[in-house]
Amino acid sequence: MVSSLYGALESGLIYAIMALGVYLSFRILDFPDLTVDGSFVTGGAVASVMIVGGVDPFTATMTGAAVGFVAGCFTGLLHTKGKINPLLAGILMMIALYSINLRIMGQPNIPLLNETTLFTVIGSWWGGLSLDAILVAPFELVGLTDYAPRTFLVIVTMVLIVLIVKKVMDFFLRTEAGLTLRATGDNQTMVKSFSANTNIYIILGIGLSNALVALSGALITQHNGFADVNLGVGMIIIGLASVIIGEVLFGKDKVVRMTLAVILGAITYRVIYSLALRIDFLEPSDMKLITAIIVITALVLPNWFHQNNAKKQFKKSKEASQKRGNVKKGGVSIASTESSS
Repeated sequence: MVSSLYGALESGLIYAIMALGVYLSFRILDFPDLTVDGSFVTGGAVASVMIVGGVDPFTATMTGAAVGFVAGCFTGLLHTKGKINPLLAGILMMIALYSINLRIMGQPNIPLLNETTLFTVIGSWWGGLSLDAILVAPFELVGLTDYAPRTFLVIVTMVLIVLIVKKVMDFFLRTEAGLTLRATGDNQTMVKSFSANTNIYIILGIGLSNALVALSGALITQHNGFADVNLGVGMIIIGLASVIIGEVLFGKDKVVRMTLAVILGAITYRVIYSLALRIDFLEPSDMKLITAIIVITALVLPNWFHQNNAKKQFKKSKEASQKRGNVKKGGVSIASTESSS
């Protein structure tokens, strides 16, 4: 049980980068980008092929993200220059990427178990510092050693990577280009009236979104120890679930808070998913069903609570107005009684 929660935390942190990419396209640009299902695999495919070819895993990971950026830019071009509907442009690019990913990989699956990945490189450095012993010490003090993870390597590494990505994203969205990008998603007509080229910002935004998605794909491939051409199926739903859960549970007042909410939403999604799989009658093949139920719950419950609160407030205001009316009537009757006497 506890080990599965640590696993959920690790994978939640890795998928949080993908969720930030989906947030950029879905919420900032209001662009339903289905390229995500393909670019997630593209990042993993490029990174795994380069790692197997003997390339440094850091370079391979960043190259995977760069190729994801290019794929996203093509989707943006299909929409802005080709005048194709955003949904259709994403679907077309997703289909194209399936064949491109197979071409890159040369086969449907690439194992990385005996290869030098990002986590094995950091792991060798991590072991030399004996940081696990330091981090397990608090568990030993309270007698909860059995509840400590086997290693904190992935958790600490991913927390640092996710925080760096979040800080860079927060900084970019507050720059002039970032503000224009946000304004483009809110009101393209207004941005065009200021002589700004919205097409460039749409292409840039979709490119950056898919770069983050591909980065997440490259990391999850190295974490899982293999790359598979079907790894990206349903990624857009997982990303949307993370964004919606984050908005509902942690708020969406400001960009800084929203990016944090998306990260926490991705972790919460993986924890819920991990706990759901522990239910006896559910099996790993029910993953898509569990995902759909989580997303439906996240979408329906807030509306239900909002409607309930609105009804309660309306009822209270109605009762208050009735009371005020009775008081006025009482006042008039008293006044009329005094004048007649």
